[in-house]
Amino acid sequence: MSGRRDARRSGPGAAGPPPESQGAGASAPPEVTIHLTQPGAGTGPVAPGRAAADAPSIHPTAIIEPGVTIGARSAIREGVHVCGPSVIGRDCVLGEQTYVAHDVTIGDGVKTNGRVYVCTAVMIEDLVMISVGVIFSNERYPRAFDEHRRLAPSGPPAPTPRIVVRTGATIGAGALIGPGIEIGAYAMVGMGAVATRDVLPHALVVGSPARVAGWVCVCGTPLGGVAVAPPAQCSRCGRRYTVTYGSRGRVLSPL
Repeated sequence: MSGRRDARRSGPGAAGPPPESQGAGASAPPEVTIHLTQPGAGTGPVAPGRAAADAPSIHPTAIIEPGVTIGARSAIREGVHVCGPSVIGRDCVLGEQTYVAHDVTIGDGVKTNGRVYVCTAVMIEDLVMISVGVIFSNERYPRAFDEHRRLAPSGPPAPTPRIVVRTGATIGAGALIGPGIEIGAYAMVGMGAVATRDVLPHALVVGSPARVAGWVCVCGTPLGGVAVAPPAQCSRCGRRYTVTYGSRGRVLSPL
């Protein structure tokens, strides 16, 4: 069923938050906001006064529910389902058969491969990579029934534990991300890992439960094992890091 859309630029008098700053001297392109009056699939409208290249691309088989905001130049692939309200930033790619629940915020430049499941109450910051088959979960002790042994509602628990994925992080194929955790900036979760607690910035975690196996640079190059010595320098891009100690042990910080 094809829903009617109202696409427009954000700005003074327009709905939706203003685009985030992209640094000194950079002018962020205006955001395309898509509001549907009913659920449906479509090809993504071209906003009035905007170049076609800046309009989001939405595959005809995608389902975009009412209240969804999609940023400029983002691509929604085959069979994607995005529930509203939710926000998809600029220059994003949502891979085939990905499901995004309501109350999800996805920043700019985020890429998901196919068959990713993003539950309610997830915030994904800019430049995050989410590989094929990743699952986010927001329930700690789920049951199919309530205290009266009746079918439980399908909505998330209250209060819903929030999951945060910080800027530049990578989540490998088939990883499971548990409720209420934070994945630090530029961290890397290995394929098939089960993350049950916070992941430190720049940490490489693997296994079930996921544990620190090393450290990675902003560019993704490994910096060394768990006991990497300071100062650590990336062999690829030359970035340098110092090692500090916090409540959970070693923490890498850029110099």
